Amino acid sequence: MTNSVDIDILIVEDEPKLALVVVDFMRAAGFAPRWIADGLAVEAAIAQRMPHLIILDLRLPGKDGRDICRDLRKHSDVPVIMVTAQVDEIDRLLGLEIGADDYVCKPFSPLELVARVKAILRRTRIHAHPETSPLQLDEAKLQASYQGVTLDLTPIEFRLLATLASRPAQVFSRNLLIDRLYTDGRVVEDRTVDSHVRKIRRKLEAIAPGEDIVQSVYGAGFKLVL
Repeated sequence: MTNSVDIDILIVEDEPKLALVVVDFMRAAGFAPRWIADGLAVEAAIAQRMPHLIILDLRLPGKDGRDICRDLRKHSDVPVIMVTAQVDEIDRLLGLEIGADDYVCKPFSPLELVARVKAILRRTRIHAHPETSPLQLDEAKLQASYQGVTLDLTPIEFRLLATLASRPAQVFSRNLLIDRLYTDGRVVEDRTVDSHVRKIRRKLEAIAPGEDIVQSVYGAGFKLVL
């Protein structure tokens, strides 16, 4: 089991005073925080060591927080909390659409930020403690099982299920799923995602009749509930 002191939190913030406050509060909560101030340094910091969660400012020198999050989502499901001084609802929705797990507006309470970090880490426990989940995913082999029974999934079905499982209970829009599943820029219609979801549901239903694991959220997308 992972101890909080082993949980690496990457803080990307160009305001030194604010960043040091966040570092202090994260350390007091038992986490292991790292701080960088330049958006262009994020890629190297992640390459050195993949964090368990990233606190990412929206406006950064070198590279914008949106671009960082968008690029990150092409290859990683690491949780991201986006921080910004902008309170406009459109910016809030855009931040979530590109893959942010949560959104905090400045000024914020450091204690609230710690609480949000803890909540997201609890939500993503499927990866932190995979042995406790009925859904097992082997990304290297593109293999999945549910309740100990192997799921016969195509590679794209596996990626779709793995994407939903990366953040249980979070709703993924169809557009976001398309971006994550088809990285070659091809044009894919919404109903293609719906078709893949139906096939995954049938395979899960064969193992666990009556369980609604992959749920539709009307007008929004899909989420995984375990």
